Amino acid sequence: MKTNDIKKGMRIQLFNGWYGTMMDNAKGNTRMVDVEGTYREIGSVYSHDIAAVFVNGQMTRVEHTPAQLKCKQMNAALFG
Repeated sequence: MKTNDIKKGMRIQLFNGWYGTMMDNAKGNTRMVDVEGTYREIGSVYSHDIAAVFVNGQMTRVEHTPAQLKCKQMNAALFG
């Protein structure tokens, strides 16, 4: 499933192991997510940080667009 196909209310897993609930139907490099991490908070998450989405109780790996992968490379170059 592509990150742009993830809809509001769907459960996701981030690459760092945290879980969250999608809070928007937007497309692009950032998405609004209710993240359940060290603390629970709602905020922007880079689309390339989304690892999987739960569809009908099954975890499905996420495919990233070329633009999202380019954003990931740029972030890695800037921030390590």
